Amino acid sequence: MSTRIDCHVHVVGTGTGGTGCWYRPKGLTTIGAPWMVRCVGLTPRDLTGPDFDRLYIEKLLAHVRGSSLDRALLLAHELPYLGDGTPLPEQASFYVPNDYVLRLAREHPEFLAAVSIHPSRRDAFDELELCLAGGAAALKCLPNVQGIDWNDRCHTRFLERMAEAGLPLLAHTGSERTMPVMDTKLADPRVLTRPLEIGVKCIAAHCGTGMMLLDPDTLDVFAEMTERFPKLYGDNSALAALSFRLRPSALRRLTSGPLAGRILHGSDLPVPISGLLAWAGGMLPWREFRNAARIENPLERDAQLKRALGFGEETFTRANKVLRPG
Repeated sequence: MSTRIDCHVHVVGTGTGGTGCWYRPKGLTTIGAPWMVRCVGLTPRDLTGPDFDRLYIEKLLAHVRGSSLDRALLLAHELPYLGDGTPLPEQASFYVPNDYVLRLAREHPEFLAAVSIHPSRRDAFDELELCLAGGAAALKCLPNVQGIDWNDRCHTRFLERMAEAGLPLLAHTGSERTMPVMDTKLADPRVLTRPLEIGVKCIAAHCGTGMMLLDPDTLDVFAEMTERFPKLYGDNSALAALSFRLRPSALRRLTSGPLAGRILHGSDLPVPISGLLAWAGGMLPWREFRNAARIENPLERDAQLKRALGFGEETFTRANKVLRPG
């Protein structure tokens, strides 16, 4: 049986134990922080304690081992940068270094590493080579948050090296309301056009979905792009969360027809996982909602909600042919 992978699990750390992480929530992230740590199984007191980073990883390990999943792709998180390579740490709400997620993947077979490199970094190529040598399975970015326009031709050589190495690009698309945004236009799936033209496999996180009444929804753009680019995939992360992303029409498109063959499973942990909005929108029967609500393990709760919503078992194993082997 192919490995079942959650391809969208965030690492959060405060730097305890010398991890190099930091966490400085801003805006809605400040409000949501207690809910996020509780979703993982920790408390706000743990977040300010002397051992948070170790506790967080232990919880992730326990959740993977206690679920129907086999592995989780852990996401590093890069700083925003200007085009001239100037870092903007004051605009970031958290940071997770690449060497930390690479080390976690080496130490625990349950984990895979998604590194995060802004291509405008002055050492971007050196960092990319280090990450490839370290076993990176993907490169994760939030173009609208980190200020990355992948269609800028100055990133061509970086993308060509990614394509040559078989390193896929997992990029946030659609709404973002938990972190400071540099450029809303870069949430459009079309930001992935040049990487796809160069031959990079791309995963459009959230499939371009937008929060109802607040943000544009670009699912149509994502769907049209999958018809032109065979190396474009999407993930269903945050679609079983209180994110107002999922509409009945979108669910039908993502779980049936050609688009269903391009979707990978992702939870978006530690974003709180609940089928409440899916039930309220008529997409989930009450019994399925209640059954999932009784599952304490958030990764398994999300997996069962996705199955109940109609996502096929192939979504859990499709990442095997997309991610770079470690």
